[in-house]
Amino acid sequence: MTTARPQTEPTDAEDPGVEACPQSGPSGAGRGSDYAVLSRKVRRAGLLDRRPGYYLGKIGSNLLLLAAGWTAFALIGRSWWQLLVAVFLAGVFTQTAFLGHDAGHQQISKSKRVNVLLGRLHGDLLVGLSLSWWVSKHNRHHAHPNQVDRDPDIADGALALTPAVARARCGPAAWVARHQAWLFFPMLLLEAFNLHLAGARALLVRTTGPRTPRLMEASLLTAHLGGYGTALWWVLSPAQAVCFLLVQQGLFGLYMGCSFAPNHKGMPIFTTNHQIDYLRRQVLTARNIRGGRITDFVFGGLNYQIEHHLFPSMPRPNLRRAQKLIRAHCAQHDVAYYETGILSSYAQVLRHLHRVGGPLRPELEY
Repeated sequence: MTTARPQTEPTDAEDPGVEACPQSGPSGAGRGSDYAVLSRKVRRAGLLDRRPGYYLGKIGSNLLLLAAGWTAFALIGRSWWQLLVAVFLAGVFTQTAFLGHDAGHQQISKSKRVNVLLGRLHGDLLVGLSLSWWVSKHNRHHAHPNQVDRDPDIADGALALTPAVARARCGPAAWVARHQAWLFFPMLLLEAFNLHLAGARALLVRTTGPRTPRLMEASLLTAHLGGYGTALWWVLSPAQAVCFLLVQQGLFGLYMGCSFAPNHKGMPIFTTNHQIDYLRRQVLTARNIRGGRITDFVFGGLNYQIEHHLFPSMPRPNLRRAQKLIRAHCAQHDVAYYETGILSSYAQVLRHLHRVGGPLRPELEY
């Protein structure tokens, strides 16, 4: 692991997932310009240039895999072997969602209209996730990662990610928070269902904004739901359809959750009014996952979380190339750059969840 300052992987006593952020670096008038200097380096290196050839191949190959999965579904027919197709489609759905993520960040094309179209096709139509709801929520996360009351990803939800949220819980929610480290991976099996419902609910209650985009998105989500449900009902027996749905959507949610979980959970958390410049805010709250090309594929480029947060519109294939430049810049400015292995990252996430829920376990002393 390479860092700007010598840094070991956090232990239970040293884990950086604390309520207030540690000192973020030397004070001084020049801190705000550190990111501007880095941005100029990145632009000169051509790392923000679009990669149409890469995305053309990526989208084309992914569509072929998606078509192959549904073709196999139609050919196999009423059989329990369809559960293998469900596993395959769970993986392809996640890769499709990664492309929707890239489109939502304007990584694919210089044209915003093209990116929105691709995002709606990959998100709303192909996997049934609302692009507009996700972009709104995700942009707030990118603006204030791991900042209390500003980052929706650490707000009160199924998991308690800050001590304040855990302490406010009672009843069944408190029981979940007490055991959330053990429940984390099983709960991810429900994540796809949660995302489907959250996106649809946001679309139904939203009354502001242009009417045409809302109608288009509603139509695409309805088309996905109708096509998916009709395929299962037409081809499979009722029992097989239910099992296919649970396996495919469950593994889809698990895969997505496992891809996003290592990014910020267990990293420093800022208080609401904490003042910190953009470079340090993005780097100190993010965790990279060490690996090669296979890791890049499996995580959809999200293993370069630091690079992605510093430059959200950077095309996915450029993130690996940008890493060396960004890591060197962080070292030059004494900004800790954290990178670890995949298993270690999950261990850190689980330790953080266990510690946050600790005060709700009366049999232990905290």
